[in-house]
Amino acid sequence: MVTEGPIGERVRIYRRRRGLGQKELAHMVGRSESWLSQVERGIRSVDRLSVLIDIARVLKTDVETLSGHKMAYAPNGQPEVESLDEIRDALSAYPGLGLSEVRTSPLPEIEQLTTEVHRRYQAADYGAAASILPRLITSTEAVVEDSASRDLPTALGVQAQAYVAAAKLVTKVGDGQLAWIAADRAANAAMRAESPVLKAMAAYQVACAFLKMDRIEQAEHVAVTTAENFLDDSPAGISVQGALFLISSVIAGRRSDRAESTERLRRAEYLADALGADGNYGWTAFGPTNVAIHQVSAAAELGDAQQAISKAEALDTDGLPDGLKSRRAQVHIDTAWAYSQHREDAAVVINLMEAERVAPQALRYNVIVREMLRELLKRERRSATPGLRQLAKRAGVLH
Repeated sequence: MVTEGPIGERVRIYRRRRGLGQKELAHMVGRSESWLSQVERGIRSVDRLSVLIDIARVLKTDVETLSGHKMAYAPNGQPEVESLDEIRDALSAYPGLGLSEVRTSPLPEIEQLTTEVHRRYQAADYGAAASILPRLITSTEAVVEDSASRDLPTALGVQAQAYVAAAKLVTKVGDGQLAWIAADRAANAAMRAESPVLKAMAAYQVACAFLKMDRIEQAEHVAVTTAENFLDDSPAGISVQGALFLISSVIAGRRSDRAESTERLRRAEYLADALGADGNYGWTAFGPTNVAIHQVSAAAELGDAQQAISKAEALDTDGLPDGLKSRRAQVHIDTAWAYSQHREDAAVVINLMEAERVAPQALRYNVIVREMLRELLKRERRSATPGLRQLAKRAGVLH
């Protein structure tokens, strides 16, 4: 039994023992050959327990053997944010069908709550955002149901924004199916409101939900088709279109398609230049700096560790609007990921600690961060990484 080494190395050893090629194993678990190659080389983690279970089944071993953890600490195990069950209940309330009674709040109050959820999310204050969402979801359903015809477009617009916020949060800290439900409701509200910008914002969240569920082709189709067919040269329109090209570049990187990822980043960069400055229209955080952040992410995703590090070191996030803590933390997370590919453990810890300083919850609910910490703990040298164990405890990896 192989008991040492990272997950990717164990997968490679057991795959070879079974006499399987990368292409064969990847096909048997519903993933691409390039994805499996990246896993085995340590460039990316197996970030879903269901996939790890499938790999273990095919290789005739168990999850704990491949992961090196007890089942409760397998790579996909991450803490659920408080209020997630209440969000599920709110999405199941259906006051419009008469299945529950909800007191209607004034529309300005609902608008204010929606703004607060988006603001908390971008500050990586996920717990606070989650605590607001259950009431917000049921209130928007009720206000749409009760709105007179002249107020209905405004109410639907607020509802779409609320569901966009819900989809963002659940994609980050919850499960893909729940995110898909929220994103689908955002799309329906946006279509009823007849707002092209809101429809594009909802499409972005649908793509993110598909990506969370590893439905790569559907995610790519939604993001690329919406981006290429979108025509709106307002600041909000440019920002949403740019965000769609950015998520499209991430998807291409997930497929190890370097050329397509680069081209989509180029198109996003063109739109950022057209916008002229960093902004936050439509809660997209889109602008030149966010494009640069995605260039770092794409390089790390594609395994270009040195390029990711070089781009990150040259990146200045001071131009980002206030409150975008999650975007600022992402630079340090991606840099840590790049250093982990070179096994420069001290640099990994330093960057993760900086990300934690900027946005503590950004670490706790990031699958890649949690897997990096687990791998660092396996090969820990306390003299080189003295802050590792306490960091892992704060991130919920050690108890």
